[in-house]
Amino acid sequence: MAVVNHPALPSCKGHEFYARDFTGCNGLFSFVLKQKLSKEQLSDYLDNFVHFSMAYSWGGFESLILANQPEDLASIRPAGGVDFTGTLIRLHIGLEDCDDLIDDLTAGFNRIHKV
Repeated sequence: MAVVNHPALPSCKGHEFYARDFTGCNGLFSFVLKQKLSKEQLSDYLDNFVHFSMAYSWGGFESLILANQPEDLASIRPAGGVDFTGTLIRLHIGLEDCDDLIDDLTAGFNRIHKV
């Protein structure tokens, strides 16, 4: 993993605004993989989760996952720039059991690295 994006982390861009303006946070965050996944790897990764569904979230109770490649974001944020080369994974952590979610994510990472 190259980087984790969550405003509560001091290493995250904009953390100073989070620290100034907020007293808590939720389970919406992203991380960037060191490698850019191929279409096949991305399909294997996203299509086989048990506890995560693929969807955007605005604060629901279910755990959700999405992925973006750098070129996907560059086309919708031309002025914002993209500062990563790997695949970005966006998660919303819901109310499911944490161990189940960790197991699900672990199985996903294992699918990426299968031989």
